[in-house]
Amino acid sequence: MKFAAAVGSVFSLVWRILDRIRKALHLLLLLLIFGFLLAALHTSIPIVPDSAALVIKPRGQLVEQAAVDPLRRALGEASGGSSRQTRLRDVIDAIEAAKGDPRIKALVLVLDQLAPSGLSKLQEIGAAIRDFRKSGKPVIATANSLDQTQYYLAAQASEVDLDPLGSVSIDGFDYYRMYLKTAIDRLGVDVNIFRAGTFKSYTDQYSRTDMGASERTESQAWLGTLWSEYQRDVTRARGLPPGAIQDYVNTEPLALQSVNGDAARLALQQRLVTQLMTRHQVDREVAKWVGTNSDTHSYQAISMESYLSAVRAKHLFRSKPRDRVAVIVAAGDILDGRQPPGAIGGESTSDLLREAEYDPAVKAVVMRVDSPGGSLFASEQILRAVLRVRRAGKPVVVSMSSYAASGGYYISSGANEIFASPTTLTGSIGVFAVVPTFQRTLAKLGVAVDGIGTTPLAGMGRIDRPLSDGEKQMLQSSVDHAYAQFLQRVAEGRRMSVADVEKVAEGRVWSGVDARHLGLVDHLGGLKRAIAAAAKIARIRGPYAIDYIEPPLGFRDELLMQLRSAALVWGRDAGWLPGAVPFAGSALEPLVERARELARFNDPRGIYAYCWCGAPAD
Repeated sequence: MKFAAAVGSVFSLVWRILDRIRKALHLLLLLLIFGFLLAALHTSIPIVPDSAALVIKPRGQLVEQAAVDPLRRALGEASGGSSRQTRLRDVIDAIEAAKGDPRIKALVLVLDQLAPSGLSKLQEIGAAIRDFRKSGKPVIATANSLDQTQYYLAAQASEVDLDPLGSVSIDGFDYYRMYLKTAIDRLGVDVNIFRAGTFKSYTDQYSRTDMGASERTESQAWLGTLWSEYQRDVTRARGLPPGAIQDYVNTEPLALQSVNGDAARLALQQRLVTQLMTRHQVDREVAKWVGTNSDTHSYQAISMESYLSAVRAKHLFRSKPRDRVAVIVAAGDILDGRQPPGAIGGESTSDLLREAEYDPAVKAVVMRVDSPGGSLFASEQILRAVLRVRRAGKPVVVSMSSYAASGGYYISSGANEIFASPTTLTGSIGVFAVVPTFQRTLAKLGVAVDGIGTTPLAGMGRIDRPLSDGEKQMLQSSVDHAYAQFLQRVAEGRRMSVADVEKVAEGRVWSGVDARHLGLVDHLGGLKRAIAAAAKIARIRGPYAIDYIEPPLGFRDELLMQLRSAALVWGRDAGWLPGAVPFAGSALEPLVERARELARFNDPRGIYAYCWCGAPAD
C-alpha cells in the first residue's frame, strides 16, 4: 500500500508538472495567436515625405483581382518574393493620386519583376503615365533588361535608363498550343467531343495534331491587331518613325552581330532607350530631383504600396457623396457555386450583383470582366443577376479587360453598354463538352468491364465504358441547345437578330476593334470611361463615389496566411527551408494546366463556354 501511495504521489507530481507546462504552452500559443491577430488587424499609416519619388515596382502579372491563396502568398513572402500578382487598379490609383500631389516630385518605374501581362492592361497604365507627365514631373523607367511587356511601360516614360549589360527584347505576339491527340491515342483514351461553332477550337487540342485552318485564320486577325497596337503606342511614345519596332525585330540578329553582341548598345543606337546607366547612377540622378535619404544613401522614395496606404487612409476620413457607382470585378474562369477572388462563381458573383441591386445608394453598376469563360450554367446565373439589376432601374455597363470571351461575353451581353480596349479578345460565342473514357486504357492493363442494365441508358456517365450512340446524341443535342440559347441571349442583349449574331459567332474570337465594328461592343475605352458612362445613363447629378463591391477576405483565410507565412519564415531562418521555394516541372506546366482546367470545370451538365485565348495577350 505504501509503495502504491508513493507511486501515486510521484505520478501526481509528474501530472502537476506536465499540467503546468501544458497551461504555459497554451498561454504562449494564445499570446502568439493574439500577436498574429494584432499584426493582421493593425495597419500603420505611412508618412509621405515632403519631397519624394513614387516608385512603381510591379511584381508578377498584372491582374484585375488578386487571387486569394493564403499558402501561395505565404510561400512568396517566406522566399523573399511576392505572390506574383499586381493589381491593375492599385498601379493606376497610385499614379493618378501622385499627379496632383506636391510631395511627389517624380515617378520611377522599376520594371525588372513585371511578368508578361495583357496588352489592354498595359495600355491603361500607359495612359495614366502619359497623363502624369502632363504635370511636368519626370518619369524615369529603369531596368537591368526589358522584355516586351516591360518595355511597353518603359517607353511611356520621359526617360528610359537601361543597364550597360542589359537588353531590350521584343519579339512580337505569338499563339502556340500543345496538341495532345497522338499522346491520347497512345494511352488508349477516347476523348468524346461535342461542340457548336466552326471556330470553337478549344477542343482541337484533344482531337488534332496541328492548328486547324479556321483557327489559324481568326488567330492571324487578332494577333495582327495586338501587334499593330503595340507598335503604334511604342513608336508614338518614343518619337520613333512608324515601322521602327518591326524593323528592330526583323534586323536584330544581324544588327546585334554588328555591335559585337552588345544588346544595350544596340537598343541605344535604335533610340529604344535614353541612356545606359547602372542602378546606382540612376539613383544619383533621381536624387537631384527629390533629395537624398540619409538612411538608405539613395534618393528619397516611397513605394506604391506605402503611398496607397497613406492616400486611402486619408480618404477614409472624408465624407463621401451619397450616390455611388458600384464596380464589380469578374476575373478568372467562370465556375459553379461560390468561388474566391481570382475566379468567378455563379453564386458568389451573383451575390455581389444582388448586393448592388438592393443598395439604395448604388445608382449604377460597372462590371469589369477579365475572363475566358467556363461553366455555361454559372454564366447564365450571372447574366440573370445582371438583368435583375437592370430591372431594378439601375444601368449596368461592362468594361472588358484583356479578354471577355465565350462565357465572359455571355455574362457581358445583357449590359446597357459594353466598353472594350482595342486589344481586348472577345466574342468566341460557342459551346462544347468533352467526355473522356478509358476502356481502351484499361484493356491494355488486362481490365475488362461487363454487366447489364435495366434501360439503354443505365450506366450512363461511366468512364470505363464507351459512350453509347444514345449518350452521344443526347450530349450533342444539349450542346446544340446551349449554343442556340447563347445566340438568343446575345441577340436580346445586343438588340440584334439571331441570324446576325450567328454570322459573328461560331466560336470566333475578335479583337476589341473588330468587335466594335461588328456590334458586339459599343465603345472603345477603359474602365474610367465605362464608369463615367454608367453615371451618365443613371442620370447622377453632382459628385458620386466609386465603390468596389468585392467578397471580403475571410477571417480564417487571413489568419491562416499570417500563421503560414510566419511559420515558413521561421523555418527558412532556422535553415529548415531553402531561401527560395523551387517549383519543379516547369517544362510540363502547359500539360498540367490543361489537366487543371478540366479538373476545376464543374458545370452540372458538363457544357462549357470557354476560350483558350488568354496566353497570347498575356
